[in-house]
Amino acid sequence: MCCVVICAVCAACVLIYYAPSGCYDCCIRCIGAVPYPSLVATLLCYAGMALFCGCGHEALTQTEVLVETYFARNVQDHEVMDSFIKYFQYVIYGLASFFFLYGILLLAEGFYTTSAVKQTFGEFRSTQCGRCLSLTFVIVTYVLAFIWLGVFAFTAIPVFFLFNMEQTCHNINILAETTPSINQHAWICMDARQYGLLPWNAMPGKACGMTLASICKTSEFYVTYDLFIAAFAGAGITLLALILYLVPTTYNYAVLRFLGRKGVR
Repeated sequence: MCCVVICAVCAACVLIYYAPSGCYDCCIRCIGAVPYPSLVATLLCYAGMALFCGCGHEALTQTEVLVETYFARNVQDHEVMDSFIKYFQYVIYGLASFFFLYGILLLAEGFYTTSAVKQTFGEFRSTQCGRCLSLTFVIVTYVLAFIWLGVFAFTAIPVFFLFNMEQTCHNINILAETTPSINQHAWICMDARQYGLLPWNAMPGKACGMTLASICKTSEFYVTYDLFIAAFAGAGITLLALILYLVPTTYNYAVLRFLGRKGVR
C-alpha cells in the first residue's frame, strides 16, 4: 500500500513538476511488481470469509432457536444438534484466523514470485528455496480449494431446507385462500428429521398446515434464511478466491522452474 502511494506521488511529480525520469522509472517498476491477481484474490477471500464466518455464526444461532421453538419439545431431541452448532462455531473462529494469515502469506508469495519472474529489481532472481516455497503454496491451495468445495456444497443444505420450507408455506397460503376446508392443507408438512437436524424419534419433529405457515411469517425464519444465503454466497466467493489464487501461483511457479532449468538463479 505504501509502495502504491509513493508511486502515485512520484507520478504526480513527473506530470506536474517535470521531475527527472528516474523517479518515473522507479514508479513503473514498483507498479509492475504488484501481483494484481493475488491482490484481487486476497480481497475476495477476506470478503468471502467475512460473510461466511459472520453470517454463518449468527445463522447457526438462529437455527438453534428456530428448531428448539417449533420442531423439538424435549431437550434430548436437539442435544446433538446443539453440540454440533457449538463445535462448528468454534471451527468458524479458527477458519477466520487461518484464512486471514494464509491470505497474507499468499499475497506476500505473489509479490515474491512476480518480482522474481519479471526480474524487477536488478539482480534479484529466484532460488531453489523460493521455488520450493512456491510449490508448497500451490499444493496447499489446491488442497484447500477441494476442501472448500465440500464446505460450499455443505452450506447449500440449510439454504435448500429453508427454500423448500418457504415454498411449502407459499403453497399452504394459496390453498388456504382458494379452499375453505382446513383438511386440504393440513397434510402439507415440513419434517426437520428428513434433513438430519433431529433424530427420527424427536417429537413433533415436523410442522404442518397453518402452523407451518405461521412459522414462515416469523422474523426468526426470515433472518435465518437471509443469513444462510449470505453465508452460502460467502463460501462461493471464498472458493472463487482460492481458484483465482491458483492461476497466478501455478503460472509463476512454472516460470520460476523454467528459469531454474535455464540456469537463471
